[in-house]
Amino acid sequence: MLTSFAGSRLFGESYGTGTPWVLALHGWRRDHRDFEAVLAPPGIDAIALDLPGFGSAAAPEEVWGTPDYAEAVGAVLDEMAPGVVVLGHSFGGRVAVHLAARRPDQIAGLVLSGAPLYRPAGARSKPRLRFRMARGLAARGVIGQERMEALRQRYGSDDYRAASGVMRDILVRTLAEDYAAAIAAVRCPVELVWGDHDTAAPLATAEQLQRELPDAHLVVCPGAGHLTPLTAPGELRAAIGRLKT
Repeated sequence: MLTSFAGSRLFGESYGTGTPWVLALHGWRRDHRDFEAVLAPPGIDAIALDLPGFGSAAAPEEVWGTPDYAEAVGAVLDEMAPGVVVLGHSFGGRVAVHLAARRPDQIAGLVLSGAPLYRPAGARSKPRLRFRMARGLAARGVIGQERMEALRQRYGSDDYRAASGVMRDILVRTLAEDYAAAIAAVRCPVELVWGDHDTAAPLATAEQLQRELPDAHLVVCPGAGHLTPLTAPGELRAAIGRLKT
């Protein structure tokens, strides 16, 4: 059953019977239900949120970046036990890193999985030339929005094609973000749980994080892809347990 948090500004699922000490943040186009197998078994008092724009949560009224998501989610920490462990999958991992950097006194540890915190080698930094030219023509009124949307559907990623309105603008903004400063500011222990078949955030991402974070431990899940909350819930649950204070 969905519960409201932070003065009814956020919604999610509560687990356990005690004061929650684990906060779970899902990936892009996902929701709190991804963490059912991780958190539902007895022993973990937790909150799994629907991030704004996903699941039951209304989209932001303006274009947010992941620091804005972290600011919104941070309000929930005040309702939790001291020493929160944040579990962040994919997009939720991006938010979790900012949360740990901004609230070091409240975050005891991070569990990151499939978090695309670095741009993959060889990734295009700009849209295709044809799309950029069309965008310029649209800005001058030479081609209409219907034609532009057709080009977006042709050249955009699956996430881009599925998004609309402010959520599409949020996606574009967050994909352009640099997480180096936030990563450098993380001082808590970090558990990295990664699928070796993850194509959205390749294993090389976790290996680089392990090198850059001062207290990081990497667990590789053989045969697992990107959706580790669904395919490797036991490994994520064990990682949470290692961070329990």
